Amino acid sequence: MLWISTQDKQSLINVKEVTVKGKKIKGFVSGSTLDEWSKDLGKYESNERALEVLNEIFMKIEENNGVSTTFVMPKE
Repeated sequence: MLWISTQDKQSLINVKEVTVKGKKIKGFVSGSTLDEWSKDLGKYESNERALEVLNEIFMKIEENNGVSTTFVMPKE
C-alpha cells in the first residue's frame, strides 16, 4: 500500500501506480476496470526532476520492503 501526500498538501491518496508525464507525476487509483482515475501528485521544473522524484518514491518503497509506505511529494 502506497500513500502519497500531494505536492500542494491538499490530498493524501492511496495510489496503485505512479507515472511521470512530462514534468508532472500522476498517481493512478483503480477500483475496477470501469472505475479508474488519476490525480496530479506534483509538477516539477523538468522531466528529469520528475524522474528523480519517481526514483525517490521507489527508494522509499524499497526501504519499507514493500510494506505500507507513505511519501510526501517534495515542493521543488
